[in-house]
Amino acid sequence: MAIDHLLRRAGFGASSDDLAEYEPLSYSEAVDRLVNYEAIPDDVDSKIGQPGYVGTTSNGPFSPDTVINDARQRWLFRMIHSNRPLQEKMTLFWHNYFATGYSKVAGAAKADGGTTLMNGQIDFLRTNALGNLRDLLLGIAKDPAMLIWLDGDTNTKAKPQENFGRELMELFSRGVGYYTEDDVYAAARVFTGWNLDKSFKFVFNANAHETTAKTFSFPIYADGGRTIPARAASAGMQDGIDLINALAMHQETATRVVTKLYNYFVSETVTPNPAFIAGLADTYLRNASAIQPVVAQILLSPQFQDPSVVFTRYSWPAEFVARAIKETGWTGFSVGSALTPMINMSQQLYEPPNVAGWVLGQAWFSTGAMLARMNFASTLALNQKFRLATAATGARSSPQALVAFMTSRLTAPFDSTSDLAAYASGGAAWTGSDAQLQAKASGLAHLILGSPEYQFV
Repeated sequence: MAIDHLLRRAGFGASSDDLAEYEPLSYSEAVDRLVNYEAIPDDVDSKIGQPGYVGTTSNGPFSPDTVINDARQRWLFRMIHSNRPLQEKMTLFWHNYFATGYSKVAGAAKADGGTTLMNGQIDFLRTNALGNLRDLLLGIAKDPAMLIWLDGDTNTKAKPQENFGRELMELFSRGVGYYTEDDVYAAARVFTGWNLDKSFKFVFNANAHETTAKTFSFPIYADGGRTIPARAASAGMQDGIDLINALAMHQETATRVVTKLYNYFVSETVTPNPAFIAGLADTYLRNASAIQPVVAQILLSPQFQDPSVVFTRYSWPAEFVARAIKETGWTGFSVGSALTPMINMSQQLYEPPNVAGWVLGQAWFSTGAMLARMNFASTLALNQKFRLATAATGARSSPQALVAFMTSRLTAPFDSTSDLAAYASGGAAWTGSDAQLQAKASGLAHLILGSPEYQFV
């Protein structure tokens, strides 16, 4: 159970092959493998289109670098098949943290439809998934998709644009209540000249940078100084670097980031022990805003391993889809079949609703969104009926044996499986024939994947 829980929270669930790979490891060895993933080759993209893996569907040649729905399919493929599941899980976390919407980016970057720019941002987040927040903040401040999304490409000394500076403080670092409106205006001037060239690449436009001093309500420098000094325009990019360095290492930022990581990995409903959060924040600050040691500390903690938090976090649609495919099977199935259902589940990759990201938790479960999950469960279960029947051959002795097999394969915290057993026993007398296995295994998969219990990780 401990490894199952770990792979659901630090990845997207586990296929039978995943379990075979991780079960010989001790718990700490499994965490080490997940966290230190850079030792594992990142070759998953080369498997797209190969036999033995989930399929993709495209209008024409599959082109995830230029076609946004193909890019969405590639990411789902990676969630299902990557040997670095924690890297993809953290990339999804940062995609919500630095929420950027494709539609606005595409509207500005008409030359490539915005897909290249959005892929660039996701690849940056993936590369730095367990890096330090300071580097993430600096990179996102120069990211072309973010510059379009928050209008940084129009931020000049003649007309300072406040959007990025505000979100840098409110959403990306210290949080609400830790900045003033004067800070927002100062931050806008700090980033004047952080623009794009005609090919949508970041450029520091010195001529557009406002060179006067900028004073904040909080410390910028180690000596307590709150004023970024006046600088020549040619050196003006240092203003933004100084502000980012300061924000990344503030106590409020540390507390806010580690609390979000606690909510993501441990629980969004159980209030964390303040001492645990303080310890995580201390780890963050002692390691110069590095995320890797914080995540390792969370995964190894008693709080993460506490049985009371297992199956208590509401599953994001991307998590639900990837886990359902990993546990059910994928032969002959395409991740393209998940794109429209995911929209109906209220999560479209590359298209968070606003800069604050998706509303998490129970908000995922409107009537329509839950119906979309149930319909996707039906589609997947029917598609995999032959694979499921083959896998269940050893459980053909009785309906009860089949239910036991299916509930071990499709992990969900059922208090009772009596309703599943009643379904499996219903209809014609049990013979365990191939046709009966196909019908009942597929039907059970539909019921389990669409059940309330399966919507938790």
